[in-house]
Amino acid sequence: MLWTIISILILFWLVGLVLDLVGGLIHLILVVALIVFIVKMITGRG
Repeated sequence: MLWTIISILILFWLVGLVLDLVGGLIHLILVVALIVFIVKMITGRG
Protein backbone atom coordinates (compact mmCIF):
# COMPACT_ATOMS: atom_id res chain seq x y z
CA MET A 1 0.00 0.00 0.00
CA LEU A 2 2.71 2.44 1.00
CA TRP A 3 4.83 1.57 -2.04
CA THR A 4 1.81 2.17 -4.29
CA ILE A 5 1.26 5.63 -2.83
CA ILE A 6 4.95 6.50 -3.16
CA SER A 7 5.01 5.27 -6.76
CA ILE A 8 1.96 7.35 -7.68
CA LEU A 9 3.46 10.43 -6.03
CA ILE A 10 6.74 9.95 -7.90
CA LEU A 11 4.82 9.57 -11.16
CA PHE A 12 2.83 12.76 -10.53
CA TRP A 13 6.01 14.57 -9.51
CA LEU A 14 7.77 13.57 -12.74
CA VAL A 15 4.74 14.62 -14.80
CA GLY A 16 4.74 17.92 -12.90
CA LEU A 17 8.40 18.46 -13.73
CA VAL A 18 7.83 17.67 -17.40
CA LEU A 19 4.74 19.86 -17.74
CA ASP A 20 6.02 22.46 -15.24
CA LEU A 21 2.54 22.94 -13.80
CA VAL A 22 2.17 22.00 -10.15
CA GLY A 23 5.68 20.57 -9.76
CA GLY A 24 6.31 22.54 -6.56
CA LEU A 25 3.24 21.19 -4.78
CA ILE A 26 3.81 17.62 -5.95
CA HIS A 27 7.46 17.85 -4.90
CA LEU A 28 6.42 19.03 -1.43
CA ILE A 29 3.93 16.16 -1.09
CA LEU A 30 6.59 13.69 -2.26
CA VAL A 31 9.07 14.96 0.34
CA VAL A 32 6.43 14.61 3.08
CA ALA A 33 5.64 11.06 1.92
CA LEU A 34 9.35 10.20 1.91
CA ILE A 35 9.76 11.53 5.46
CA VAL A 36 6.77 9.48 6.64
CA PHE A 37 8.23 6.38 4.95
CA ILE A 38 11.62 6.88 6.61
CA VAL A 39 10.03 7.37 10.03
CA LYS A 40 7.99 4.17 9.58
CA MET A 41 11.11 2.23 8.57
CA ILE A 42 13.07 3.55 11.58
CA THR A 43 10.27 2.75 14.04
CA GLY A 44 9.80 -0.71 12.50
CA ARG A 45 6.21 -0.22 11.41
CA GLY A 46 6.96 -0.40 7.69
